[in-house]
Amino acid sequence: MRMFRHTLLSALLVSSAGFANGAPPSLSYQSGIEGPAPIPPSEQSLQSVTAEPWFKVSDDGLQLEGPAFDSNGNLYFVEVFGGRIFKLTPDKELTTILGENDLAPAGLAIHQDGRLYIAGLGNFQDTGSVVSIRPDGTDMQTVVGPEQGYLPDDLVFDDQGGFYFTDFRGTSTEKTGGVYYVSPDQSEVTPILPNMAIANGVALGPKGKFLWTTEFSAGRLHRVGMSDATTIAPFGTSVTYQFTGPAPDSIRTDQDGNVYVAMYGQGRILAFNGNGMPIGQILLPGREKGHNLRSTSMAFRPGTNELLIFTNDWDKGEGSQIFRAEGFAEGTALYANQP
Repeated sequence: MRMFRHTLLSALLVSSAGFANGAPPSLSYQSGIEGPAPIPPSEQSLQSVTAEPWFKVSDDGLQLEGPAFDSNGNLYFVEVFGGRIFKLTPDKELTTILGENDLAPAGLAIHQDGRLYIAGLGNFQDTGSVVSIRPDGTDMQTVVGPEQGYLPDDLVFDDQGGFYFTDFRGTSTEKTGGVYYVSPDQSEVTPILPNMAIANGVALGPKGKFLWTTEFSAGRLHRVGMSDATTIAPFGTSVTYQFTGPAPDSIRTDQDGNVYVAMYGQGRILAFNGNGMPIGQILLPGREKGHNLRSTSMAFRPGTNELLIFTNDWDKGEGSQIFRAEGFAEGTALYANQP
């Protein structure tokens, strides 16, 4: 025992002498971990491509969301904090169809009758709603009113003309949000996946067999097998992925069943196969220097695998842009958009 104490004391003295005579071991920034949004080690080996600039919406850092194509190739999208709804033609002519308002729109989908359905966060506390308008911005009608207590953030139609929407309520420790279904006649709202920490993106896989949703404040990707529009299949729910860092936003799917998740705060899109396993990523230019990190959403050009990705640079000077890349397969048809 005496010899052990002597050996330990000697080691401590040597260690102390080492610190006294020079710098202690230190961490350093190495390649791949610089900047505010380094790729997590578990995702660094994924197949990666860098998107290219396609269209600059504004020199200002507008929070762009909810892109959706109509049957004529027009691209509609929203601006959250100002409330505006934009239309971009196939010739890249940008117009505003709905001016500034208090909707705080965060999601948009197009019904088979051509009306635009808009999920709005209102005052982000208690005035959220879903409304519909004509493609020219007129004839606004309330579908889900603020008195119902939701904060609708995103929505997707099924092949019956009903739609799912996410409820953006809650915090990382207060799971008061969820996913809900509005019947085709809009008479009933049914809870599908309650108790979520800010439900955000929502999408349907091919043939509507699986519902996908992201949990913004808990950083999770949910895969939900559906028996019908409002019934979860037995043992049909799973959390297929736990994200690192901020924060999973909107979702799109392709016809091979792959799922694409916009990573808000990271300037990239993560791609998963139909089982929720990561298989690739699309990076936005400038992300390594802290630009274009607010990647919010994306849309497949109908009939193609071309993916248009929406982001903004907030206060860092590069404005609001749409980038372009190609996914693994042709985008899934947005059911009620189809004639």
